[in-house]
Amino acid sequence: MKNKLLLILAISCAFLEQVQSQEIVLQKEYTKSNKGKFFVYWGGNRGNYSKSDIRFTGENYDFTLQNVTAKDKPKGWHLDYVNPARMTIPQTNFRIGYFVTDKYNVSIGVDHMKYVMNQNQAVTINGFYPNVGAYGEVLPNNQVLLTEDFLTFEHTDGLNYINTEVARVDDISYLLNITNTEKFQINLTEGLGFGLLYPKTNTKLLGKDRYDDFHVSGYGVSAKVGLNFTFYKHFFIQTELKGGYINMNNIRTTSSVADKAEQSFFFFQKIITLGGIFKL
Repeated sequence: MKNKLLLILAISCAFLEQVQSQEIVLQKEYTKSNKGKFFVYWGGNRGNYSKSDIRFTGENYDFTLQNVTAKDKPKGWHLDYVNPARMTIPQTNFRIGYFVTDKYNVSIGVDHMKYVMNQNQAVTINGFYPNVGAYGEVLPNNQVLLTEDFLTFEHTDGLNYINTEVARVDDISYLLNITNTEKFQINLTEGLGFGLLYPKTNTKLLGKDRYDDFHVSGYGVSAKVGLNFTFYKHFFIQTELKGGYINMNNIRTTSSVADKAEQSFFFFQKIITLGGIFKL
């Protein structure tokens, strides 16, 4: 009887060990195979913008401001990032995607950047507009000073780049001798994107009433590279460097549909996000 009990105990232990080893293999396989997984992330960005020429047109004016500079409008580390009622106040990034193969995924998302023209800068102007000099703007050598009476111009709610991305992901954990990727994994990701610009442009032009409304204004293309740090298979921090080109040829500037602006420029984002990856 004693021998039978020992035999049963030995068989049970062997069975449990086999099950545990199989579970470990399955868990490791989860991180090694991405096909069929969904992911979602949310985070923030800092932005930089190249100089741009901005053309303003309307019923009695048509002028271009050359080499206009702009900056972003950071919120810093703030609870607004996780407050549903105030999430659009900071500069944010949201994305949801699906792995079509182990290495490639397709996603859609919104890069909520903010673009603020630097006030009181001196720029060259070409063209015509009414009441020249009435806004404290006239300077020598065909230049104007961008006073608040002459022009305020910003995409602050925001410079919304709604885009689709195709990205590649490669596990580079082995470079740091990380063998148990079920606990910690490092991935390199690169991607290309394209989409529409849907800004809410805040403008006050030539003494007209301030205008601030959403409008499809153009398109953008982008490229990115980033590092993904995954913890316990399902949770990750992702950092990205992302750059691209924006062309907005139909920006609303006043309540009149006859008034509009157009500009194009390059942008660069530094992004950090938190997210999850899972199979349904």
